[in-house]
Amino acid sequence: MSKVLELTKELIKKPSVTPLDEGCQDLIASRLKKLGFEINHLPFGEVSNLWATFGEGEKTLTLLGHTDVVPTGPVEKWTNGPFEPTERDGLLYGRGAADMKGSVAAFVVAAEEFCQKNPKPNGRLSIMLTSDEEGPAKDGVKKVIKHLTDQGEKIDWCLVGEPTAERKLGDVVKIGRRGSINGVIKVQGIQGHAAYPHNAENPIHTSSKALNEIVALQWPDETGKFPDSILQVSNINSGTGAHNVIPGELSLKLNVRYSPSISPQTVIDAVEGILQKYKLNFNSEWEDSGSPFLTTSTTLINSVIESISNVTGINEERSIY
Repeated sequence: MSKVLELTKELIKKPSVTPLDEGCQDLIASRLKKLGFEINHLPFGEVSNLWATFGEGEKTLTLLGHTDVVPTGPVEKWTNGPFEPTERDGLLYGRGAADMKGSVAAFVVAAEEFCQKNPKPNGRLSIMLTSDEEGPAKDGVKKVIKHLTDQGEKIDWCLVGEPTAERKLGDVVKIGRRGSINGVIKVQGIQGHAAYPHNAENPIHTSSKALNEIVALQWPDETGKFPDSILQVSNINSGTGAHNVIPGELSLKLNVRYSPSISPQTVIDAVEGILQKYKLNFNSEWEDSGSPFLTTSTTLINSVIESISNVTGINEERSIY
């Protein structure tokens, strides 16, 4: 069994459903400490964060990942238990095998091998891990970066281990990301009996035309590097569940992945403008969960491309997330 596969299985066995880490970072820290890494645990609330550094050079390369996983869903629907790593038909199954304990294991083992061969590197190698990526993502990387900045730390290059392959290992490298804004819209109506609609106001009916316009919203990308910005409704909820009760409220959740051509306020103004156009009684909450960016460091990009080519023999595709 390869070192990467062995470590991946050890990590999968730990039920680290976000925001819990369940000992994943302790396991990794103990391995890195033996090689001379300086270990810093940076907990915030329930979230575990790890910052480990090796070397004393001026420039710092950071390998970034997360140890938390999404909830398993109904366990009885799994062929094997979600935290029982299982090999089947040449594939490894288990919660987090792809996103992203396999990747974490790969770069930890790579770091171990590098440090053994280069005990005094020309620069610093660091590993940053959080258990708050799959959840609200408020007590993880954001707070770690602020802490490191306050300490005078600087990261020159960062390689994120999130899985990006589409057909085979190494075929796609993400060199940027769209921004992401989440919205919750609540449209108020008047609850009543379905037999007497004149005494009620059905928010599903009153919102229907506005919803049709909202789902059609789209903003063209003007940079030539990103896809167009699109809106997706992820949840609609209304009513008591009874057939004969007109609901008093409609709740709508939406997400927009946006390019640098627009701002979060562009999205807010467009959505709320439509709701106001139809004179709906509504309130809204918005969260900008990530700004768009594009990597321009040719040093990092070229190093990644060369490494992929040397190991896999393929020429990758550059893509924006």
